[in-house]
Amino acid sequence: MKLYTGERLAELALARGLSEEYLRDLRIVSAVLPFRVNDYVDRELIDWTAAPDDPIFRLTFPHRDMLPPTVFSSIAELYDADASREVLAKAGAQARRLLNPHPGGQLDANIPVLQGKPLLGLQHKYRETVLVFPSQGQTCHAYCGYCFRWAQFVGTETRQAISDPTVVTAYLREHPEVTDALFTGGDPMIMRTAVLRRWVDPLLEPGLEHIRTLRFGTKALSYWPTRFTDDADADDLLRLFERCVAAGRHVAVMAHFSHPRELSTAAVRKAIARIRDTGAVIRAQAPLIAHVNDDADVWARMWQSLVESGVIPYYMFVERDTGARSYFEVPLARALEIYTDAIRQVSGLARSASGPVMSTHIGKVVIDGAPTILGTKVFALRLLQSRDPRDTGNQFFARYDPGAHWLDDLTPALGTTIPERPRSVVG
Repeated sequence: MKLYTGERLAELALARGLSEEYLRDLRIVSAVLPFRVNDYVDRELIDWTAAPDDPIFRLTFPHRDMLPPTVFSSIAELYDADASREVLAKAGAQARRLLNPHPGGQLDANIPVLQGKPLLGLQHKYRETVLVFPSQGQTCHAYCGYCFRWAQFVGTETRQAISDPTVVTAYLREHPEVTDALFTGGDPMIMRTAVLRRWVDPLLEPGLEHIRTLRFGTKALSYWPTRFTDDADADDLLRLFERCVAAGRHVAVMAHFSHPRELSTAAVRKAIARIRDTGAVIRAQAPLIAHVNDDADVWARMWQSLVESGVIPYYMFVERDTGARSYFEVPLARALEIYTDAIRQVSGLARSASGPVMSTHIGKVVIDGAPTILGTKVFALRLLQSRDPRDTGNQFFARYDPGAHWLDDLTPALGTTIPERPRSVVG
């Protein structure tokens, strides 16, 4: 795999015919946010004849509007003045702190405790599910500009990772309410199978039978499908899935597909078929993002392609309140229109996708509709998943606001209240 990041990314853009003006923007934005592209994305996914407006290009390459204007201007001033690498790095770090690098309680309320010590590298937001961040899996084959875990890729002191699998099993043994372990990052599929096995095998041991589902959050099917087909240890990876299934565990590959083009290559179709042959299930999720997939027809085509490939559409998310949010975000009212128009174009098998869903501090909030009740137009909202499981399924209303982008932008309506941020219910 050939990787392009930093100045190599600029060289690739230059070789593909992008302007000098764009290269300046690329270098300025890259001083703040992380970017990486590999040769598969370059050769198979980006339509360079349409760049810079191609959706996969927009997904993976910098754009000046990814930074707030004041931030872009301050970094540009240093860049144009030929500031040293150290000065640019310091300014980039300061800018990153302004962009909410850890939304939704990722660095406080979600962190569990074992024997009085916080476990940075695990997250336990929902009762049934624990997220595991193996230290060897905290990067990706390529980066999405919208990634809400971008802080993992910039070398900050708040990067989340855990290096000892025995700590994971020790925590899980004390929490029999947990049924799902989700390996995430970064991307666990960046790890060699021998390394991944050291994290997975302990979860099959006696005493951990309450762990019924093993999930693997990954963008590898989109960005490096040969991980499951032609890589040196691809067969070993599939055998690992088979062993987990044989041990009675449900294996769920939580794939991130942002655009139907990611499903169009022979390589991804082969990879999907091989994974399914192991007995694992693939579920697909992605945020609704401007410049890439903010079109109902795009989602309908993607969901239909997923169903035809044997993949289950799972979530349409709202872009998180972090990073390049101002560039990728879509108003909630528009998100609801896109979701509704897309659902109307597909059969019931593709309507398994929940959306639009905000993954907030309190939990996953789905927008069920925008009805007019007693003369007042509102957003009908529901807690699809809650930090406090007693609140899961609760409904509430907010005033319809065509300019709102996130739960915090909404005001209560019809005598209901918008849930406040609770303290974590796990320990």
